[in-house]
Amino acid sequence: MIWLYFFVLFLSFAVLFKCADFFVEGASGIANVLKIPKVVIGIVLVSLATTAPEFGVSVISSILGDPEIALGNAVGSVIFDDGVALALAAILAPAAIMVDCKLIRVVGLFLLSIDLLAYFLARNGVIGRLEGSLFVLILGLYFFFLLRFEREKHRRRKKHGFLEEKKHHLESHRELLKKPVMLFSAGLVGIFVSSLAVHWSATHISDHFNLSDTIIGLTLVALGTSLPEISTCITAALKGEGEIAVGDIIGADVLNILWIIGVSAIANPIRVQLRTIDFAFPFMILIVLVMLVSMLIRCRLTKIKGVILLLIYGFYLFLTVKFFM
Repeated sequence: MIWLYFFVLFLSFAVLFKCADFFVEGASGIANVLKIPKVVIGIVLVSLATTAPEFGVSVISSILGDPEIALGNAVGSVIFDDGVALALAAILAPAAIMVDCKLIRVVGLFLLSIDLLAYFLARNGVIGRLEGSLFVLILGLYFFFLLRFEREKHRRRKKHGFLEEKKHHLESHRELLKKPVMLFSAGLVGIFVSSLAVHWSATHISDHFNLSDTIIGLTLVALGTSLPEISTCITAALKGEGEIAVGDIIGADVLNILWIIGVSAIANPIRVQLRTIDFAFPFMILIVLVMLVSMLIRCRLTKIKGVILLLIYGFYLFLTVKFFM
């Protein structure tokens, strides 16, 4: 019977990723038809869509009463993204990945601050609806200031004139919106259904091997839901676009804490054993700190630094199995 659980799990991951693609395509199509600025599409819409697998699985797990899977998936995804996805990008990149140190200092400080805040608020073993609402509020402010900064930068770059937008009648809008709305809706339904399947198979796997939900959430589920990030990072690195990989990972880290944990806690307060909190959060903060410091040293991410991040992730897996088996 165990083979069925693994088959359903991997099939669900495949469906989840495809539905996330539908969601992105549909959301971008709707935004283009309605003339929503591209900066909004990139910073808000696409970033939220690319973390749809983690979001769907964590929220569904929280609602169904498995908070350890919900929290483990979010925190485990941050650790996996930094220790594996970005590490492989650095190792496989044809040259060292150059980064904007000034930007990394600002965004990195924000990322470390919300990681520490999340750990502090979780120290009582509960991340309640109030804390979840605070995370979502911080995310809203983050998007607001990021969008404002990007718009101002766009205005400064704009030399003269204005683009004359075409006026569409309501009927033409309806025709143009049909396909993206269908893709968007199919993506949402698919994410919901496949997330239910991931939760069902993951809980049965943990029961079969007598594992805690924590270890499943921190490892297997986190790995599966983070595959879009690892594929994006490796592809970007091989094409010599390492900075895209860095931006993707840092953006995903922010969303995993503020968006995924935040909404999961609002849906159902997350109650987790203190030993899980004291293991997962410090390790997450450690690997984020190592990642940021390694990038700030000479403003580049080299192959050696990638190997160091990968070794830290290997050590994390060893400790996870040792403490939670």
